[in-house]
Amino acid sequence: MHFAANLKLLRKRKKLTQDDLARLTGSKRTSINNYENQIAAPPLDMLLRFSDYFNISIDTLVRMDLNSLSGTQLYELENGNDVYLKGSKLRLLTATVGPDNEENIELVPEKAKAGYLTGFADPEYMGSLPVFRLPFLDPVKKYRTFQISGDSMLPVPHGAWVTGEFVADWTALKDGEACILFTLNEGLSFKRIENHLKTRGLLRCISLNPLYEPYDLPLSELREVWRFVHYISPELPHKDLEMHQVARALDDLRRDVGDIKAKLR
Repeated sequence: MHFAANLKLLRKRKKLTQDDLARLTGSKRTSINNYENQIAAPPLDMLLRFSDYFNISIDTLVRMDLNSLSGTQLYELENGNDVYLKGSKLRLLTATVGPDNEENIELVPEKAKAGYLTGFADPEYMGSLPVFRLPFLDPVKKYRTFQISGDSMLPVPHGAWVTGEFVADWTALKDGEACILFTLNEGLSFKRIENHLKTRGLLRCISLNPLYEPYDLPLSELREVWRFVHYISPELPHKDLEMHQVARALDDLRRDVGDIKAKLR
């Protein structure tokens, strides 16, 4: 059981003294001290009060070692993304921190994408990636930057660096949001989504480039979701996007006609 250590951790994260927590939960300071030092176990009614106050289930308070979670994971947990309260898996993320114990933004270049398929949960692989910081981003959220390829998200150009915010609760995704989606079958893709997780158990994935057909991505295939924050590119958005689309359509039509001719021979 991890209750004693968890109670102390959660209290300190809220910058509360034992007296403060006792007052807020209708207990006594000596009781809080006894719980944190494993001198006594709290009765069920006190567990319910702690659960209500911290907005964390009793199962999580008792069974999960919260000290093993990263700052980002604790933030998600404290903001309602609880494995038992939400009825969905708390998604643990392998991340890196700097000498100041603050989380880095890992950079996943095009050449590292293949490794990400097997290394996304491997601390050694994550530690091999280049890292950087962006001071204007929220320090309590987790970010990662991926280099995209292809033209399915034009006018965001091929080779752009897209930064995403880690999403733990996928049911909170809003229709029309752009996300970096990671699956073990398809790898990394950058799409706008329609959220049908609650009704159909899937995300509808839509490219900005209309030449690409939308497709459905089942929940069972998803491993990570990163909500779009911004992108960095040395290229300006394509002004001739429509001409590019026409040229692509003509190429496809020419290829289809060639296939038909080959079959008729």
